[in-house]
Amino acid sequence: MPQPAVISGAAPWQAAERHRRRRGVVLRSIAYIVLLGAGVFLLIPFFWLVSTSFKEPGTEFTYPPTWLPQHWVPGNYVEVFRLLPFQIFFLNTTEITVANIVGNVLSGTLAGYAFARLRFPHRNLLFLGCISTLMLPSIVTLIPRFVLFKELGWVNTFLPLTVPAFFGGNPFYIFLARQFFMTIPIELDEAARVDGASTWRIWWQIILPLSGPLLAAMAIFSFQNNWNDFLEPLIYLSGRNNMTLAIGLNLMRGLNATAWNLLMSASTMITIPVIIVFFVAQRFFMKGIVTTGLTGR
Repeated sequence: MPQPAVISGAAPWQAAERHRRRRGVVLRSIAYIVLLGAGVFLLIPFFWLVSTSFKEPGTEFTYPPTWLPQHWVPGNYVEVFRLLPFQIFFLNTTEITVANIVGNVLSGTLAGYAFARLRFPHRNLLFLGCISTLMLPSIVTLIPRFVLFKELGWVNTFLPLTVPAFFGGNPFYIFLARQFFMTIPIELDEAARVDGASTWRIWWQIILPLSGPLLAAMAIFSFQNNWNDFLEPLIYLSGRNNMTLAIGLNLMRGLNATAWNLLMSASTMITIPVIIVFFVAQRFFMKGIVTTGLTGR
């Protein structure tokens, strides 16, 4: 007689478990459907951008709108390079972007390591002063920086756009690095010092190899900020041989008329590298953002 009682008592528990699982599946399905719909909605402008880049002149703003061109014109992309030296713009932008990525990663991790792992007087006060500069808009310091670089003879060179990154140019990266490094056990540093490792060696051979997600996040932020930057290259650079992609894109806007299909072709070529970089490093990027700031030490 006790055996049927055990079986009858287990049946409600199993039914409740199956109900909980079905409810979880339904909720996840609804969440995926909502996210998929939102993703498709957000992709509409990019789809329109690519579609317009293949349209014939004069058909970009037809009404009712045509989502796909009636006659595909791949030659629009070739025409962009005929009108402007976009290959030179691409190389200039790549040089500036890579230099900024290297500079921001080096200076940000060095300063972040000092604030997170080293002990020196007024450390927290100095860090607070560094972070407080984030509240100062960059446009406020634009004229003093231009005067400084003009006196140094750096105007119309890449130096004003690259050198500041090697000297802690963006305190946001210092903040990211400090918060991430504080999640790494301090015992690793102490064990390395017992073995005779210097501070530089600990930073280079122990801390940085453990900071892949952080480095990926910093690199993506730096890439996006510099690849799409328009204002500072416009201020410091002149002459077509020194222009970047953002300035070259602006040159395609005519005073009285604009070839929108060619402008969209150039915009598509500029946007694709950003998308590729993000998707390639997406996993590390998300992990770096999530794990930053988990400690309050």
